[in-house]
Amino acid sequence: MKKFLRGLLLVVILIVCLAIWSFLPWYGAVAAAVILALWLVLTRAGRRTLSVTGVGLATLPSRWGASSVIVIGIAGVVGVLVALLAMGEGLSATLRGTGNDATAIVLRAGSKAEANSVLMHSQVVLIGQTAGVARDAQGHPMASPELLLAASLPKKSGQDANVSVRGVGSAAWAVRPEMKMVAGREFTPGTLELDVGKGVAAQFAGMTVGSTVQLANQRWKVVGVFDSGDAFNSEIWADRDTIAPIYHRGASSSSVTVKLTSPAALNQFKAALAADPQLKVDAETTHKYFADQSGGINKLIHVLGTVIATIMGIGAVFGALNSMYAAVATRSREIATLRAVGFRGTPVVVSVLLETMLLALSGGVLGAFVAWALFGHFTASTTAGGGFSFTQMVFQFRVTPQLVWNGLKWALAIGFIGGLFPAVRAARLPVTAALREL
Repeated sequence: MKKFLRGLLLVVILIVCLAIWSFLPWYGAVAAAVILALWLVLTRAGRRTLSVTGVGLATLPSRWGASSVIVIGIAGVVGVLVALLAMGEGLSATLRGTGNDATAIVLRAGSKAEANSVLMHSQVVLIGQTAGVARDAQGHPMASPELLLAASLPKKSGQDANVSVRGVGSAAWAVRPEMKMVAGREFTPGTLELDVGKGVAAQFAGMTVGSTVQLANQRWKVVGVFDSGDAFNSEIWADRDTIAPIYHRGASSSSVTVKLTSPAALNQFKAALAADPQLKVDAETTHKYFADQSGGINKLIHVLGTVIATIMGIGAVFGALNSMYAAVATRSREIATLRAVGFRGTPVVVSVLLETMLLALSGGVLGAFVAWALFGHFTASTTAGGGFSFTQMVFQFRVTPQLVWNGLKWALAIGFIGGLFPAVRAARLPVTAALREL
């Protein structure tokens, strides 16, 4: 019974430590490391722990095979986790960086994305006349009715993929002054001309200035490439009044993007829309709208990454357990001798844990470095574009310091689990029995 209660207490301590560790910020971990270092240097038990740890580390070359299992296993866990989360972070950052608080997007009431929204011409006119909408130098409302469509086009890899085609008018450029032409010119209204985003030009075939593209049985000419630095880089722009009848959309629009008189005018604008009985619409800042589009897929990637890392982590834990149990068994006479000359159990436990966690930290650093080296500047695309109706979204992986820290936390947690039980076994090793071993 006593043995069972000791085991149960050990499990409880393990769960509590992992729960605290999961919420610990990086500066909390630094503070804990400083406290541990002071204990090792300033206390008698700490100095004994350093002595035992030094002996253990000195024997690592003789058991490099078992040690490499810990390092490589944990490196794999951290590398996969950081790479998957970097994909989600890159996609989310692309969408979060789209739009701002000075512009608002209007959709049909209840629509969560442009692809599901339809606004009639009469509604578009009323939205542009609503209070809170800024006006240009000629007194015209800065409102851009836009039509979002999808087209299947060949990528440079030879496979077909969906791409967003946005029908816009001249006001689209006015409400988005950040849009810059990097090649060619803006399309001429009323013609079969296209401007393509920088991401589309990089991923799809035949998107250079002067080339032609087949859309809805019509030959369109690419006349310009633009760079917005956000989600619009994954789109093709055409004249709305030209492309709408070709796609049998009449005079309808998917959304209206307006320039507000000021960010503070949003509430006035939304109240005016709600007060008009002819309008059944929802409005939000473009920044919030695009940030919300990243929520679902980002959660999916985080869940997927956590599940995969957990499965791999379980394997790494067993690898660490086997390696450290073998190390304790190999050093049983050495540990027993230390116990016999007066070393208590605490230095032995802490030394085995330190050795395991140093190996785990090495694996974590290696895995994070590999993830950064392979994916730090990797450009990818996805067809799960949220509000983009499963069209191609071009984005760049982002290996951020926070992701690296999360990976290192996983590495150290695996090392703690894998070293705790062998450490306790070493501390409980019967001295007389160990000294009698050949």
